[in-house]
Amino acid sequence: MPKASDLKKGEVIAIDGNRYVVKDIQVKSPSSRSGNTLYKVAFRNAVTKQKFEQTYKGDEMLEAVDFSKRPVQLLFQDADTCTFMDGETYEQFVVDKSLVADELHYIFDGMEGIYALIADEQLLGVEAPATVELDVVDTAPGIKGASASARTKPATLSTGLVVQVPEYLEPGERVKINTQTGKFVSRA
Repeated sequence: MPKASDLKKGEVIAIDGNRYVVKDIQVKSPSSRSGNTLYKVAFRNAVTKQKFEQTYKGDEMLEAVDFSKRPVQLLFQDADTCTFMDGETYEQFVVDKSLVADELHYIFDGMEGIYALIADEQLLGVEAPATVELDVVDTAPGIKGASASARTKPATLSTGLVVQVPEYLEPGERVKINTQTGKFVSRA
């Protein structure tokens, strides 16, 4: 049974008999000496896909659910679904796009390094790598003599994600993106 302070994004927790996947955690530090650190946790119900938020004190105990993390590969996307294949057993999982909507900006067909959260032979969600390399499809032309200063411009990447990149980048270049923040890290 983990404490609220030990929760990590992607873990599966049981609340009132339902399974929830941790989507985001915000830590709020106390403003007074005797205050407790609070953890505001955003969950997604594993079955109904509804969002749920709850605030916990750091020492509150939560009920963990047994789940496995398995390497998967995105095979293809349809209008409403995505098909993933288990890298070890070659079993296929067809899931609704809304289940993996946040991760779809960072993954593409055939990509390695994606992990699926599986409990009771049901895919609960996918986890993209910490950083991914994507191609710049569209952006304003690079400015000659632009430095690596803080000046940025929007760029559309191969998955449709739009991020702010330095002025010197041009279409066709490959960039590294942080999947936790959705921000440009470096050239690839």
